[in-house]
Amino acid sequence: MGKLSLQEGPAQSFPGVRGSAVPAHWDPLAGGRTSRMVCARAALGPGALWAVAWGVLLLTAAAEAQRGRKKVVHVLEGESGSVVVQTAPGQVVSHRGGTIVLPCRYHYEAAAHGHDGVRLKWTKVVDPLAFADVFVALGPQHRAFGSYRGRAELQGDGPGDASLVLRNVTLQDYGRYECEVTNELEDDTGMVKLDLEGVVFPYHPRGGRYKLTFTEAQRACAEQDGILASAEQLHAAWRDGLDWCNAGWLRDGSVQYPVSQPREPCGGLGGAGSAGAGGGASGGVRNYGYRHNAEERYDAFCFTSNLPGRVFFLKPLRPLPFSGAARACAARGAAVAKVGQLFAAWKLQLLDRCTAGWLADGSARYPIVNPRPRCGGSRPGVRSLGFPDAARRLFGVYCYRAPGAPDPAPGGWGWGWAGGGGWAGGARDPAAWTPLRV
Repeated sequence: MGKLSLQEGPAQSFPGVRGSAVPAHWDPLAGGRTSRMVCARAALGPGALWAVAWGVLLLTAAAEAQRGRKKVVHVLEGESGSVVVQTAPGQVVSHRGGTIVLPCRYHYEAAAHGHDGVRLKWTKVVDPLAFADVFVALGPQHRAFGSYRGRAELQGDGPGDASLVLRNVTLQDYGRYECEVTNELEDDTGMVKLDLEGVVFPYHPRGGRYKLTFTEAQRACAEQDGILASAEQLHAAWRDGLDWCNAGWLRDGSVQYPVSQPREPCGGLGGAGSAGAGGGASGGVRNYGYRHNAEERYDAFCFTSNLPGRVFFLKPLRPLPFSGAARACAARGAAVAKVGQLFAAWKLQLLDRCTAGWLADGSARYPIVNPRPRCGGSRPGVRSLGFPDAARRLFGVYCYRAPGAPDPAPGGWGWGWAGGGGWAGGARDPAAWTPLRV
């Protein structure tokens, strides 16, 4: 039997070969690992069999301990000069709603063996030692799992191509994927990292700072059209200039915060509290380490990606209390924008508006791409006025219209009461609304 090896495109790490015992009812499309023990019982006596079994278990445990961790991988060559394992560091990049190919190729050293009996399996690394099934194929039988159903398929670009095509990419697709190729007695794996174009933003709810447990932080990001950011995403945001002096949860359960302009109240002027290459006078990412996720409370660092729709600012004839914001956006076929949607529009659609407006969580913010006097400072960003009094403070509103949703008031026209009051008059009869220029 010829040896099996993988050839990949960009990959993050490459765990070693491993195996486990195969139960008699093993379903090749339902998961599980192949084994080199299937013939051991017939070839070895009871004592030798136990010794081999313990040896395999110890090797398997050592290999499993390395899964999901970054490794240094060397290219090995046999006597014939054929490459046994070949990989390269890197990642593939997409955005929400996009289509991406996770590259993975394999080959036999012995060309006499065909590909029909090869099992291809893709899994996602959800924890260092935990995997979620994505896609599996054995000959003509293919199956996708969970949220990947209807979105994942093999590229099938000739023999030896195990690359996975993933359509309509979601925020939850971000992360590391393992490509496993198995024949009767041998298997090999490789890792591919899927990154997303997007933006990291800090978040805390109306209740104030440092109010969120880890689970509550996950929920808060989801409510604002995002997910908890990874440590890599936060570090990249710091390199782009993110400066935030409040600690927040990250996806791995750690608590960190980025400081681009070092100062004493924010971890000092550098040193042991910094992560990455930005220690000292250039600031860095301050790291509190892994915290108790059910008892300790911090803010959250969320991540969001490309918007499928559009965010726009709506300025009625008169400013609105928060209670009128939803009706104002609904009159334009839209909903009040979430915080993550405003950040995505600022970062990816270059929305620039020097006017505060309501958002869905009750906060008031505005996006600045080109800093200028009287617009909140000398750096680009999304300015926040916090959570103003919802009944007494009056603003415009930022709305989000989903793709394909019609605008019932094209040309800048909305609806209100001609007698005045705009959308602020919550008790007035909507049947009496008349077209108003907005």
